[in-house]
Amino acid sequence: MNLLEKPRAEALHIFDTRLHADPARVVLRPFHLGWQGKNDPDGRAQRLVRDVASLTEERAAQEYARVLRDFEERHWQTERIFASRFDEVAANLQLEPSDFSETKQRLIGSYFCHEYTFAAAALMNPSIVPHPDQSGMQDGAVRFVMSLRAVGEGHISSVAFREGIAEADGNFELWHQASFGTSVELDDEGLACADCPVTVSRNPDSSLSNTVIFPITEQQRGGLEDLRLVRFDHGGDDFEWIGTYTAYSGSSIRSELLRTRDFRSFKLEPIRGKAGRNKGMALFPEKIGGKFMMVGRQDGKNLFLLSSDKVDEWDDEGVLLMEPAFPWEFIQIGNCGSPILTDEGWLLLTHGVGAMRKYALGAALLDRDDPSKVIARSREPVLTAENADRSGYVPNVVYTCGALRVGERLLLPYGISDSAVGFATTTIDNMLALLD
Repeated sequence: MNLLEKPRAEALHIFDTRLHADPARVVLRPFHLGWQGKNDPDGRAQRLVRDVASLTEERAAQEYARVLRDFEERHWQTERIFASRFDEVAANLQLEPSDFSETKQRLIGSYFCHEYTFAAAALMNPSIVPHPDQSGMQDGAVRFVMSLRAVGEGHISSVAFREGIAEADGNFELWHQASFGTSVELDDEGLACADCPVTVSRNPDSSLSNTVIFPITEQQRGGLEDLRLVRFDHGGDDFEWIGTYTAYSGSSIRSELLRTRDFRSFKLEPIRGKAGRNKGMALFPEKIGGKFMMVGRQDGKNLFLLSSDKVDEWDDEGVLLMEPAFPWEFIQIGNCGSPILTDEGWLLLTHGVGAMRKYALGAALLDRDDPSKVIARSREPVLTAENADRSGYVPNVVYTCGALRVGERLLLPYGISDSAVGFATTTIDNMLALLD
């Protein structure tokens, strides 16, 4: 969609826009047979290559034409991807490329690819930050980058993006998005161990709105979950975009960092230290008292304030910041993204879990210079799932991984029952007025 939305007249203005899971959005990905089957000493991959090589050139051309007829229009740079995939297979199997015609090379490459619907099951839990490029913005408008948790086949979570413009009056526009996605590429194929920092890059010809970051390392194998982005100010107009996310291996979790300065190249690295064993960590957008600061839920129930000298190492398990105090959050509370600086202090969006495991959004205000001091917090939910929004993949949930300050307003994208993404806006004054 490319929409200019106007809010409905409510205390917290809820837009009509909904972004939904979409099985039609596909990406071309490597298909792995396994280089050596346990009961197949000759190797499935080697046998497949030989089968294709045994075709006559005429038959190979016919089969390749059939593949292109079925898939060329559904993907971006399809033939280039097939060629690149053949190069990877040839390197793994120690093949001599000159032994194969160009047609057979690309046909072999197509057998080692498959379509993947990365957002077929769910689209949820957005985060939003100012875009690195603010050129041409007028009248208080802010160009933004929004990240989304996309859930596809096998319940594997990846990171998708959407760009747009937020206006000072609360309206917003989402940029066009193609029907296909393009995956980032690993800069060094030899660095994908469970504990290795890795760097991935999007194709220079692909837009960010069409880019997807898939799990790469063994620790990430089960998914990249709930990216919380923040534009971090190192001082002197030196900004870095840093996101915390949960890397799920299928059996264990760990917090990791995504770091970028241009949303073209991304470094993914583990958070070292005891605090990294937990999830839901959110980084403050600047140092406080010379320290990096985070808010996280270190015991599964309460919110803690953490500090560190290094952004990638968090040995301090922190001090207790907030405990559940009201019925809508009795089960647990957590942050909903990085704190936002206001004239009154740090505005922290929170989530609470209450009866029947219903998730709702709240907020708190922390002291500007000493964020361990809670000045005020919401006694009642700021936003809760109602009516049709209660139904979805995981019912009765509203959840966000961050809001965007645009002048004196907030633009708040939020997940709806782990199935869709909605949008709301309010003024900072109105939000603060909800706190006691």
